[in-house]
Amino acid sequence: MADAAEGNRLEIAMPPKKAARFPRTARLLRHADFERVYKQGRRHFSASMTVFYWPRSEASQDMPAKNRRSAPQGLRVGFTVGRVLGGAVQRNRMKRRLREAVRLSHPPSGLTADVVINPKKSLLAADFSAVLKEISRAFAVIEQKLSQNVASKVVLNKVPESQEPEAGSRS
Repeated sequence: MADAAEGNRLEIAMPPKKAARFPRTARLLRHADFERVYKQGRRHFSASMTVFYWPRSEASQDMPAKNRRSAPQGLRVGFTVGRVLGGAVQRNRMKRRLREAVRLSHPPSGLTADVVINPKKSLLAADFSAVLKEISRAFAVIEQKLSQNVASKVVLNKVPESQEPEAGSRS
């Protein structure tokens, strides 16, 4: 009789729905990558988090050719929540909220950068819509700053026409 009851339970169970995931290619996973973002990157501060970011395009030039091919394109996001912010339950709740906010904010796909989000204690008390708004704002600021950096590098690398040597002259 127990087998029949157990069989009914399995048939009644809801079919598994495909969960919206935060893909592995969009995550920052290696300790070295986190350290690089912290040491070489820039920061954006908001009310309930600090966002560190570093453009990956420059790093891909320094990598060996075999690693450069496998380097992921787009934005990679990592989260760090220290023990100071609470017990494991609170820290995991912060990471889940941040992961979902990043997933829902649809970060710009044109950026090739690493981002580390470091929450503050106030994140637990903040309304999710406020967290979502802060994440979206942070990604907008990162996109703006990185596009300014690319534009300024293009301007700095361009040689003014008056300084270019003429075709027939010798310098």
